[in-house]
Amino acid sequence: MPAENHRNHPMPLISFHKKQVALQKQGNGFAMKKFLSQYPLAASIVLTEAAGTLGIFFYTVIRDFVRGSVSDLSAESVMAAIPAAALISALLFYPLVLTICEAVFLFLEARKRHVEAAWHFDQAAIWYGLFLEVLYAALMKEITGADWQVQLSNGEMHTPIYSAAAPTIIVIFLLALAGYYYLSFRPMEKMPPLLIVLSMSAMYLGMTGLIVFTIQIMGREMEDLILLIYPICIALVIARTILRKVHAWPELPMEKRRIRENAFLQRIDHLLSDSGFWPIYALLLMLPLLGILIAVLVLFGQAPDSIVKAWTETSDWALSAKEAPQNIYYDEHYLCTVAAGGHRNVVKPIRKGVRHGHVVIVNRQLCVANAFEQLLEERTPRLHRALRAFYDRYGFPTARLIRSKWAADFVYFLMKPLEWLFVAFLYLVEVHPENRIAVQYMGKLPEYRKQLPALHGTREIGIKIREPL
Repeated sequence: MPAENHRNHPMPLISFHKKQVALQKQGNGFAMKKFLSQYPLAASIVLTEAAGTLGIFFYTVIRDFVRGSVSDLSAESVMAAIPAAALISALLFYPLVLTICEAVFLFLEARKRHVEAAWHFDQAAIWYGLFLEVLYAALMKEITGADWQVQLSNGEMHTPIYSAAAPTIIVIFLLALAGYYYLSFRPMEKMPPLLIVLSMSAMYLGMTGLIVFTIQIMGREMEDLILLIYPICIALVIARTILRKVHAWPELPMEKRRIRENAFLQRIDHLLSDSGFWPIYALLLMLPLLGILIAVLVLFGQAPDSIVKAWTETSDWALSAKEAPQNIYYDEHYLCTVAAGGHRNVVKPIRKGVRHGHVVIVNRQLCVANAFEQLLEERTPRLHRALRAFYDRYGFPTARLIRSKWAADFVYFLMKPLEWLFVAFLYLVEVHPENRIAVQYMGKLPEYRKQLPALHGTREIGIKIREPL
C-alpha cells in the first residue's frame, strides 16, 4: 500500500502545477482586461505604439531581405531604428486608431450603447489632433505668420488666415469648443432646449471653419491626405455628442398649465421638446448665430466681411485672392544670402540668376566669388576640393546667422578684401575675366550666350545679359 501511494504521488503534483500555470495565465488575462477596461485610452496608445513599432521593424527586415542587405542589420542599427518607428507610430498610426475608435463609438451610440471612455478619446482627438495639425503646417508646409504683402525666403509660405480677420475665426473655434464642453459637462436636467440647439449650431460653425481651413491648406501632394484625418475625427466627435443628447433627453415633469393657455408657447414647447429635430434646428440657427457673432465682433473692430477676408486676403493657398511678392531664395551655403538680404544701395543687386533650379538674386560680389571658384575647379581641382570643404563647413553656420539686412551688409563689407583678391587673381590668369564674371548664375545658357567668353567688349556684354529684378 505505501508503494502504491508512492507510485501515484507524482500525478497530483503535475496536476497541481498545471493548475498553477492555468491560474497564472488567467490572472494575466484578468490583469490585461482590467487594464483595458480601466485605462482604455492609455491601452490604445501602448498597443498602437507596440504594434506600429513591430510592424515597421518587420517591414524593414523584409524589405532589406528582398534587397539582399539584411546582413547589414545589427543590434545597434535595430536599437537606433526603434525610436524612429515609435515616432512614426505616434504621428501616423495613432491618429488613424483614434479615427477608427471614434467611428466605433458613433456606431454604438446610434444603437443607444454609450461608452463612458469615449470622452477621453474625444480629448485626445481634439487636442492631439490639433497639435499634429500645427506640426504638419509648420514643418511640411513651412507656414509663417506673415501676411501676403511680406516677402518671404526659400520655401516659406504665407499665413493661410489673414491676420486682421483671424480674431473672427478664432472666436468661431472657441465658440464651437464652448458648445461641445457645455453639452459634455452640463447635466441634462439643467439644460434648456434652446441652449442645447445653440450649442449644436456653434459646433456646426466650428466644423465648417475646420473644413474650410483644410481646403485652404491642402495641396495636391499625396502626403497632404493626412490632413483629412483631423476633420473626419472631429466630425465623428460632434455627431456622437449630438446623438447622445438626442437620446438622453428625458421627459421632465414641469408645469405646463400656462403653456397650454398660450397657443404660441404651446407650439414652441412642442417643437423644442422633440429632441429628434434638434440637429435640424441647429442647422437652421447657424446663420443667425453667425450674424449675431459678427455683429458683436464689429463692435470690437472686426470688419463685417472678416469671415470671407480671412480666407481670401491671403496668398499661396486654395482660396487666396492675392499675389504675394516672389520669395527670395537663400542658397544658405553661399553669398546668395548677402546678395538677396542686404540693403540694395549697399550690396547692389544687378539681376536675377539661377542656382540649383531656383531663382536667386545676384550681385557682383557673388559673381566674382563664383567665377573664382569655377576657375579653381578647372585649374587646381585638389585645392578647390579642400577650400570647398572648408567653406561648406564654416559657411553654412555663418549664413544661418544672416537674418537681417544689417547682418547681410556687414558680411558684404567683410568679404570685400576677398572679392578684390579674387578679381586680381582672375585678371592675372584669364584673358577675358569680366566675361567669366558676367555669365555666372545664368542657368542653362542659350547657344549665343555660350559664346560670350570669346567675345570682346565686357561692359557692353554686361548690359546685354542683364535681367530685370
